[in-house]
Amino acid sequence: MIKAVVFDAGGVLVDLNLDDCRSAFKSVLGFEKIDVLLDPCHQKGIYGDMEEGRISADEFVAEVLAESRPGSTPEMVKNCMCALLKGIHPSKVALLKSLAARGYDLYILSNNNELAWTQFQRIFLDAGIPIDQTFRKSYLSCRMGLLKPDPAIFKMVIEDLGLEPGEILFVDDSERNATAACAAGMKGLHYDVGTDLAALVDSEL
Repeated sequence: MIKAVVFDAGGVLVDLNLDDCRSAFKSVLGFEKIDVLLDPCHQKGIYGDMEEGRISADEFVAEVLAESRPGSTPEMVKNCMCALLKGIHPSKVALLKSLAARGYDLYILSNNNELAWTQFQRIFLDAGIPIDQTFRKSYLSCRMGLLKPDPAIFKMVIEDLGLEPGEILFVDDSERNATAACAAGMKGLHYDVGTDLAALVDSEL
């Protein structure tokens, strides 16, 4: 019996636009390397290092500025990062409210970073579902020092929740991450971006 539903944040709950983000980094900053760093699920280079907690957000910003056009500022880097995140569809807001009303504990497990997380919080707040009120806890890779699909990150979450792995439903838009969750004993679901998330989740509850 499922007791907790754990969602990936970007791509599953919050819509992403990688093209807008890449365009912003290149047009605003002249930072061409974004093309090789930015990935829908598994970031590369200094972006991946920031999401794994190997470098801080400030260090990431400094690295980007070192390869950006003169006059670029930290605030410009942060704004370019925000171009990635496009909001939450009303159907997903309704899903989260429905799951909570039905007694499921909700959590986030996300490969994420502090720059983007600030914008995530604003997006959820604007949608009327503040993160700290909607989810019992948010597990962020940059704070855990681990990235999905590392088996250790799923083990840490399972231990922290205090549930049997089979009582946890995990939803991710990366098939690799969903498969890793299954290997850890969770019920892992791969969400195909743009499809009906509520129908997918309800099919397993």
